[in-house]
Amino acid sequence: MKQVMKAFALFAAVVLLVLSFDPPTAAQQPGLIRLLIRADDIGSSHAANVACIKAFREGIARSVEIMVPAPWFREAVKMLNENQGCDVGVHLTLTSEWELYKWRPLTLGPSLVDREGNFYPTSVQRADFPPGTGLIDAKPHMDEVEKELRAQIELAKSLIPSVSHLSSHMGTPTWTPELRRITDKLAREYGLPLETNQAKPLRRVWSAQDTPEQKEAKMVNALENLEPGTWIFVEHPGLDTEEMRSIGHKGYWNVAQDRDGVTRAFTSTKVKEVVARRNIELIGYKDLSQPTPAK
Repeated sequence: MKQVMKAFALFAAVVLLVLSFDPPTAAQQPGLIRLLIRADDIGSSHAANVACIKAFREGIARSVEIMVPAPWFREAVKMLNENQGCDVGVHLTLTSEWELYKWRPLTLGPSLVDREGNFYPTSVQRADFPPGTGLIDAKPHMDEVEKELRAQIELAKSLIPSVSHLSSHMGTPTWTPELRRITDKLAREYGLPLETNQAKPLRRVWSAQDTPEQKEAKMVNALENLEPGTWIFVEHPGLDTEEMRSIGHKGYWNVAQDRDGVTRAFTSTKVKEVVARRNIELIGYKDLSQPTPAK
């Protein structure tokens, strides 16, 4: 009888051990490669809208960042809601960088705009740009910044159920400690993570001067050599169309060719073959840890 009781106790201990075993998460599994491909600037133009959706539907992009104040926002909302499964970020916007077309704040924020009433072109004054074109140099009022960013978040959330995080257009909303405190506060309040420090940035894959063919080849090479871990790669899909050929600014007038190459690389059969062969897991922000709840 004692032997039976000992055997039963041993069996119970094994069952308890199995039931209490917590398998490693995907991020903890050794040898696993996770990759978050982020497509920025949907809403900025029709070409960007079409390209970002194509990069998601036909390619490897899993997160798309929407610019709420931009002129093609409403079309972007429609397209994102028609493509379920796409991870959507609110691309917090305080600048309007292109020379020949602009966008303005959703709110009345006199300290956020230039003399024409548009967002400033740059985060800080560039030496090769006309004077008075940097937002930070214009000393924006932080209460106006918070009101504007809050309006962008609330409008996006009201129209797009799949909004899952926040990101920063041109880095402006996180440029200074003061600005960072505001965006961190809003991230906590709305339960939306801001950017991520849970993925290593995949940098210097290509240059804006590379042809579409070169971008594809460099993306293949980067994925072939990607080491285990969680990675993020941020780019701007576009199309080589008449509309996008009119978009640019000093030092960057090949926007259409550059961003068309991004789209081609993200949707490339060769790129997708490497992803499949190496078992690279394509993830979105929702696959990362959840943000700390607001207090």
